[in-house]
Amino acid sequence: MKYVSTRGAKDPNLQKPVDFSHALLNCLCADGGVYVPAYAEDLRPWIMYMDENTPFQSIAGALTSALIKEEFSPIISEAIANQAFPFSPELKQLDNNLYVLELFRGPTGIHKDFGLSYLAACLEHILLMKESSALIVAPTSGETGASIAHALRGKNRVKALLLYPEGSMRGFEDSDCVWNGGNVYPVEVKGAIADCIDLSRRLYADDDAVKRYGLTLANTVNIGRLLPHTFLYMYAFSRLRKKVYGDIYYAMGSDNYGNLTAGLYAWKFSLPVKGFILDSSAALSCDVQGKCCMPDSIVPLAKRGSADPGLPSNVERLEEIFTASAAVMKGLVYTAPVSEDDAASAFRRLFKRYGYFAAPAAARAYAAALKRDDITDAEDTNLVLIAAEEPCLHADTMRLWCGEKPAKNERLSALYTKVQPAKKIENDIRSLIKAADEICAGS
Repeated sequence: MKYVSTRGAKDPNLQKPVDFSHALLNCLCADGGVYVPAYAEDLRPWIMYMDENTPFQSIAGALTSALIKEEFSPIISEAIANQAFPFSPELKQLDNNLYVLELFRGPTGIHKDFGLSYLAACLEHILLMKESSALIVAPTSGETGASIAHALRGKNRVKALLLYPEGSMRGFEDSDCVWNGGNVYPVEVKGAIADCIDLSRRLYADDDAVKRYGLTLANTVNIGRLLPHTFLYMYAFSRLRKKVYGDIYYAMGSDNYGNLTAGLYAWKFSLPVKGFILDSSAALSCDVQGKCCMPDSIVPLAKRGSADPGLPSNVERLEEIFTASAAVMKGLVYTAPVSEDDAASAFRRLFKRYGYFAAPAAARAYAAALKRDDITDAEDTNLVLIAAEEPCLHADTMRLWCGEKPAKNERLSALYTKVQPAKKIENDIRSLIKAADEICAGS
């Protein structure tokens, strides 16, 4: 598969399709856009072969081979999947037509584990073939840093400089640190998370620094973080294929458009799906007829800034799909306004009926689906809720909503216990460059 930028640059050389390896290592497009698949692959032969007995590793390996066959052999594809996924999503049935796809079954309790682990495995293989190395600079206040640290364990060619705001360092073990032979260099930045994000932006805006350190990104600006999330929908369908006979809808929170974008790519790759439901937001809402619309799309791409390496957004990728297939998009993506009270009510409904603790994003998704009963009320309609985060990470919110907390996860509690920083830097680019020099030197 080849990839192109979302932006139609005048220079044809900038719009020349690139391969997967290039998109991962050079994930910031020269024209300011983000990479998207250049065409749709027909994966029906693989999709219809999978069933409830097919392990997630096998699904990921087969689809990697199908999508990146020009670069990865079937053996390499299988090896990448086996290395990336010693864990698997889970599909739980709550009712006759209601399911939950749990994406928090990875090592750090967040859906990002799937994308980050796959990205790290792919980068390690690509860099080995190129006899090169790469550095990731990532602002984090905990969860993302934990997932990156875990994904990079055992890797020889990828390192990460993690930028924590004051008082928030957590999510890794001593053995993960560069000075103990690991792959991450966690530093506390004097300032807030916004300062960490701004510092990373400034570094990635420096072309010389990008080349000198082999900088790439671990957020969803990098298509390598996004692509493996299409596998999650294929996994869910493999579990439903012989079990349900009606339409399948997926409902998810609007706080992460990466999951929606990945779902739409899965649809473009021939996944049988009737639609996606989300709570409305400023970026994605519905018109007076109830059809999906993107109000900000009226602003031409040429008048926007470049893709933000510090604060990614998949809205531009959604716009690219919307522009190519506006009518289809309106008949595939459904939104509904959801208030905090709506989310709490939906949570209580799940809890009372099924004893299920839904994290806030999943509760909002369920609330949106309940409001869109015009499409979900049919007797043969099947709804799959996307649960992206471990419920115990939001235990206090759930206690407020229902008076109870989910069971404590001791492993995650230990993982997210704050640690004292061994390295601190000032909130300036010179200090960040010095830290980058140190991690690349292995100190």
